[in-house]
Amino acid sequence: MSAALHRWTWRSRPVPTEPQAAVAWGDAARRLHARLLRLAPEHAARLQATANGEVLVVTGAGVDLPWIDGVAYAAPVDAAPGLWLPTNWEPTVAVDVLGQALAAHFKRSPLLLWREPRAVIPLDRLLPVCADHLQRIAVHWGALDATA
Repeated sequence: MSAALHRWTWRSRPVPTEPQAAVAWGDAARRLHARLLRLAPEHAARLQATANGEVLVVTGAGVDLPWIDGVAYAAPVDAAPGLWLPTNWEPTVAVDVLGQALAAHFKRSPLLLWREPRAVIPLDRLLPVCADHLQRIAVHWGALDATA
């Protein structure tokens, strides 16, 4: 990535964007996971999820996303196909240029650029929310009882 792209910061959005992803870290990720386990199958079928380390990302229509304590929200950026950002924050650089630089650097798309903690999360492995997928996430996190 160019040196100029390393010198940007975040600014609060004057108007938040409509959420299309729930993003949770640490304990909030575990609470979101537990909430997903309790969804009716027809509701869960409208969502997709991916997880790694301490983060869980669930995508879908805003009305279908779980709303729980500690979860923040994200959405794709119209001006930068393949780039997702927090609904309340935006970079201080042109998002189309930033999106192109991130895609070239990570060689994956779409990507979620997160403010706090600072992270770039690939979204190219989203899978439908179902019991099997949630079980794999729990096992990845080392949960002893994935149904709790």
